[in-house]
Amino acid sequence: MADEHKETEPAGRADPRMLECLVCPRTRTSLVYDEARQELISRAARLAYPIRNGIAVMEPEEARPLDDDELRKLGKP
Repeated sequence: MADEHKETEPAGRADPRMLECLVCPRTRTSLVYDEARQELISRAARLAYPIRNGIAVMEPEEARPLDDDELRKLGKP
């Protein structure tokens, strides 16, 4: 019964409140949530960590490298 007022995210979507607690495992810096691509972006490491089935995969070897154009599109922190 305690969960009846609990807000839930649609299936496969990450909870933005939970994502705010995560940092880049390589640089320990904050991440930017890209909801459209379902990725967490580390500007410092130049990596995009995937979110699969609502779960952030925080392994650098699973992350996608970011090029200069992608980083520019993100703008300044």
